[in-house]
Amino acid sequence: MMKVAVIMGSISDMPVMQEAIDILKAFDIEIEVDIVSAHRTPEKLFDFSQNAHTRGISVVIAGAGGAAHLPGMVASMSPLPVIGVPIKSSNSIDGWDSVLSILQMPGGVPVATVALNGAKNAGILAAQIIGSHNKSVLDRIILYKTGLKEAVNIASETINKK
Repeated sequence: MMKVAVIMGSISDMPVMQEAIDILKAFDIEIEVDIVSAHRTPEKLFDFSQNAHTRGISVVIAGAGGAAHLPGMVASMSPLPVIGVPIKSSNSIDGWDSVLSILQMPGGVPVATVALNGAKNAGILAAQIIGSHNKSVLDRIILYKTGLKEAVNIASETINKK
């Protein structure tokens, strides 16, 4: 089974990042969760980024607020796909600093970026990446998306009966 690393710059990011953890668990994908601060633990960042692929990690989800350097720094040193989750934090400029920091990466250092506080979508995207090589995960994603469609259809029927 392929594994996804869910990392964040601070424990204060955990309430947002928990949504990625929860959706990955729902898809029965193995996860590794850690705090890796780009600014406070640069040595740990370097070790994580350069060695994650040797530990069976297939995709990295990196959440960060404020200056939000974590996803880009991981992407600069890792051969793995990185999904960045901008987080609206206490030191944030309404979240825009985080969004732009993760979104505006230079050529050659891609980071897939989801919406502000969009960790759930990051988890789904990571699952889809894994599902492209794992039929069991792909089948779970298909079921999940069918459930989304059914929920909308039920809501539509309910609202149209009023």
